Amino acid sequence: MKNLVILGSTGSIGTQTLDVVREHPDLFHVSVLVANRSDELLEKQIEEFQPQLAVLSDEEAYSRLRQRYSGKTELVGGRQAVIEAAAYPEAQVVVTSLMGFAGLEPTLAALEAGKDIALANKETLVVAGELVMSKAKELGRAILPVDSEHCALFQCLQGQDRKAVEKLILTASGGPFRGRKAEELTNVSKKDVLAHPTWNMGQKITVDSASLVNKGLEVIEARWLYDVSYDQIQVVVHPQSIVHSMVQYQDGTVMAQLGCTDMRLPIQYALTYPDRVASHFPRVDFYELGKLTFEKPDMETFRGLKLAFEAGRTGGTMPCIMNGANEVAVEAFLKGQAGFLDIYRLIEKAMEAGQVEYKPDLERLLAADKWARDYTRKQLAQI
Repeated sequence: MKNLVILGSTGSIGTQTLDVVREHPDLFHVSVLVANRSDELLEKQIEEFQPQLAVLSDEEAYSRLRQRYSGKTELVGGRQAVIEAAAYPEAQVVVTSLMGFAGLEPTLAALEAGKDIALANKETLVVAGELVMSKAKELGRAILPVDSEHCALFQCLQGQDRKAVEKLILTASGGPFRGRKAEELTNVSKKDVLAHPTWNMGQKITVDSASLVNKGLEVIEARWLYDVSYDQIQVVVHPQSIVHSMVQYQDGTVMAQLGCTDMRLPIQYALTYPDRVASHFPRVDFYELGKLTFEKPDMETFRGLKLAFEAGRTGGTMPCIMNGANEVAVEAFLKGQAGFLDIYRLIEKAMEAGQVEYKPDLERLLAADKWARDYTRKQLAQI
C-alpha cells in the first residue's frame, strides 16, 4: 500500500485523486491532505479518509476549521506547513496539484525528503525545470506526469529508445474559441471563457486553455520532462480530446495514447506505475466516436502558445517571468479587472521588461516571480 500526500486536495485534480483512492482502497492510504482555503470541503475529506495530518495554507481558513474540528487528524496552518507536509516521513508519493508557482517549494521539499512525485502542477517545471529535474536525478526520485498530455507522452515512450524520438506531438482541444479571430475575442465574458468544450477543470486552467497559455506551459514542461529541444515539440489542435498526445519516431512511426476525457485515468496510471490496474472509469466507444480531426493552432490569435515558445527558447528566468505575469493577468480577468486579450498584453509587457538570469537558483526564481507579479499589477492600473 502506498501512503500519499495530496497537495491541493480540494481542487479538481485533488478531488479526482481521491476518487482513485476510493476505487482502490487496498492500494492507497491518504496520509496527508493539503488545501488552500476550502475548509469545509477539507473537513469532509478528513472525515472520510482519516489522514494523519491536514493542512490549510490560508490562516483564516485554518482558524475556522480549528475552532470546530475535534477529530484525531492533526491540523496545522500556514504556508510553511504546506512545505513541511510535502516531506511527511511516512508517505512514499506526493501528488502535487497546488495551483501555479505555489507548487514549486513543496515539490522541492518532497524530493529532498526522498518522495516520488505525481506531478499535476506544470508550473513547477515551467519556472524551474532545470533545477527540479536535476534535483530528481541527483536523488534518484521519479517524477511521474499527471497531466493527460504528458502522461500520454510518457506511455508512448515506454520501452523505446529515446534517441529514436523525432518529435513530441502535444494535442490541444482548441478551447471554447477555436476558429475565432482576435477581433471576435475583444469582449468575451468570463462565462464564455469558462465554457470549455471537453474538459471540466478549475477556473485558472480553463482560462489558460482558452488562451492556449496552458498548452504553452505544457510545451515548456515537455522540454524538461523528456529532455528534448523546442524544435522537437509540436502542438496540434484536436477538438475531440480523445488522442491525448503522440510521439513520432525517426522511422516515421507515430505512437498515440487515446482515452476518455477523464483525469482519473492519468492520475491512476501515475500512482500505480509501472503496473496497470483495473478501473470502472469510462472507455472510448469508437462506434459512437465517429471521427477524429486535427488542425494547426492559430498562434497569431491565441498568442499564449507563441509567447511560451519564446519564453522557453530564451530560457533562464524568462519562463518564470511569463508564468508570474500570466497568473496575475488571469486572476485580474476572473475578477473583472482585465479583458481576455489583456492577458496576452500583460504577459508581453512583462517579458519585454524582464531581466533574464541564467542558471537561477531557488532564491533567484522567487525574486523573478515576485518581480513579474509586481510589474504586472502596476500595468493593470493602466488598462
